[in-house]
Amino acid sequence: MVLSLADVLDLPVVRRARPRVVVGADRLDTPVRWAHVAEVTDLAHLLRGGELVLTTGIALPDAAAALRRYVTDLAEAGVSGIAVELGRKYRRRLPDALVDAAREAGVPVICLERETRFVEITEAVHSRVLTEQLEELRASERMHTVFTELSLEGAPRDRVLREVARLSGCPVVVENLAHQVLAYDLNGEDPGVVLASWENRSRSVASTRRTFHDPVTGWLVTTVGARGQDWGRLILVCGASPTPSQTTLVERAATTLALGRLLERQQESLERQTHRTIIAGIIDRSYSDPEEALVRARAVGVPLAGRTLVVVVLRLRDAGTGLATQARLAEAAENVARVCRELRLSALVGSLDDLRVGVLLALPATQRVERCLDRLAPLIHEHAGSRVVVAVGSPVDDIRRVRSSFLEARQVADVAVHQAADRPYHRLFDLRLRGLLHLLRDDERLQTYVERELGPLLAYDAQHGEDLTSILRHYLDAGRNKALAASRAHLSRPAFYGRLHRIARILGADLDSVETCLSLHVALLALESVRDRISR
Repeated sequence: MVLSLADVLDLPVVRRARPRVVVGADRLDTPVRWAHVAEVTDLAHLLRGGELVLTTGIALPDAAAALRRYVTDLAEAGVSGIAVELGRKYRRRLPDALVDAAREAGVPVICLERETRFVEITEAVHSRVLTEQLEELRASERMHTVFTELSLEGAPRDRVLREVARLSGCPVVVENLAHQVLAYDLNGEDPGVVLASWENRSRSVASTRRTFHDPVTGWLVTTVGARGQDWGRLILVCGASPTPSQTTLVERAATTLALGRLLERQQESLERQTHRTIIAGIIDRSYSDPEEALVRARAVGVPLAGRTLVVVVLRLRDAGTGLATQARLAEAAENVARVCRELRLSALVGSLDDLRVGVLLALPATQRVERCLDRLAPLIHEHAGSRVVVAVGSPVDDIRRVRSSFLEARQVADVAVHQAADRPYHRLFDLRLRGLLHLLRDDERLQTYVERELGPLLAYDAQHGEDLTSILRHYLDAGRNKALAASRAHLSRPAFYGRLHRIARILGADLDSVETCLSLHVALLALESVRDRISR
């Protein structure tokens, strides 16, 4: 606790001098770093700030201008206050020039109405200052020990907050950048009171400084993050005026939280890299002996022998490029790994390429595959939403057959990405005609069929900068319901009907014929598969 001017006035030796505050009664919370006895006027250059200047006034000048300059120089030096003993030069009151100058400069002035030994005052002040400094040093050492141990242990966030609450005696909260509470330790306070309307209150507390105190809320706030990537704020609900030790406490705690998150991410990243290497070795047949894959997987805690092996592939719906896509893919992999841990599923999880994450589940022979997938897929979508497609390969019981299951799941994912997000996961038999066309997309006969059915329309769109192909797709997807198709295409019915007439003329086709429309619809589905192949 920092010694304030009010604390000095409350010392017994000072009370015996009958102190009277002449100027600055509203500034008695000013901290006092030291007490300095001085009977000279050119004193300011010897001070460092924070001193309480003690004087009998015997050497102070009589001229008003000189008195004002004396006070102004001390104010610029940053003194905590001026204490003048009455009796030697000033009998009953201080000169107006000194008082007015102190009021203008904002420097507290105290009269000591009874003679006292200044040495007793300085001894008492210095003893308190040194005691406080020693206690702060001990507290700092305790904090250093506590948070160093927490950092080395990689302690969870809740334990770090528990230590902050214990050492400060105040509630502490961690929030994210959206001002949503991530964790807290309220030190016995009522959550309904401390956390009420938290997001709105937090948004009103802002500053460009990393650590600051908001006097309105009584919050001591520091930013949490490292490597230029801030991810939240640590808030100590400490009241009107935080102590230096509380400021040090929240900053040390924020550093520990940031380091813990970096270590956690690095650990997860290394795990994903290891799993990815094992999966890639299985798919690429890099292992000279399949037994090697079993040994490597068992070494990372995923036994594959004697298990039902289920392949799951996650595919991003938005292809994209660059760091943003890599970040989404990494996030998807981490989320899947986290979900598997929550469900206590033994699994290898790692990225397959720039679009897909591969998962190899190792289920006990007694565990039902469908029941496992029914629990796993919804949790994956809970984290990723509709941004990913979940595809499942055929279950196998031999490591040699895992590769074909991965290829199957990958093909399923590539087809399912074009379908509506109405299933938690997809299998080969869910794809029907789309699946067949996807498997045949490299066949020249299928490509020739697409060109024969749609070539004139595609050429017309390319030459005229139109997109009649999408109009045809709306018409066929709507089951030849023209009104519904016009609505989906955001066109009036007359405009939509006119474009259908143009399509029929360009293709030389009867769009009222069921067989013709079926042929065109198959060609459009095949075109999607061919184009998807080219885009990848």
